[in-house]
Amino acid sequence: MQNLAKPLLVVGYDGSEVANEALRHAAELFPGSPTVVVTVWEPGLGAMMAAGAGMDLTGAAPLPPDPKVVSEIDQAQERHAEVLAQEGARIAGSLGLLAEPHAIPDEIDVADAIVDVAAERDAAAVVVGSHGISGLRSRLLGGTSRRVLARSTRPVVVVKSPQTGG
Repeated sequence: MQNLAKPLLVVGYDGSEVANEALRHAAELFPGSPTVVVTVWEPGLGAMMAAGAGMDLTGAAPLPPDPKVVSEIDQAQERHAEVLAQEGARIAGSLGLLAEPHAIPDEIDVADAIVDVAAERDAAAVVVGSHGISGLRSRLLGGTSRRVLARSTRPVVVVKSPQTGG
């Protein structure tokens, strides 16, 4: 007897137009598939933001970040990631995918977080969008799709940005 189960997908989702395009392509390529919509957020970013903003009265030395402010920023980031993942799952569902949202903290790298979810869930494929960042900006800012391609042991579908072709 043939196994008629649909393959599980992991789709990286950040709320951008290219992420929406990745969902559309996933639905076209893998209609009706169960899909984990992954949004990655960065814990500790609150500490970096608070530390950069805190100066003493002379402007010479940074003040230590207020732990309450750091916690509030991180909690707001986590809530925002959860809302984005739910939005992505809603969009994926409207396209015919059986989607579930999954917001995850970025412990090391966004690409690693996506690849780890795909491995943990035994995904058949990973779908990510490419914002078209290249050259020096890609080296400085990263290139999540490029790093997912390099690190994933599963097939990866990279959807180019409709604006840049990137």
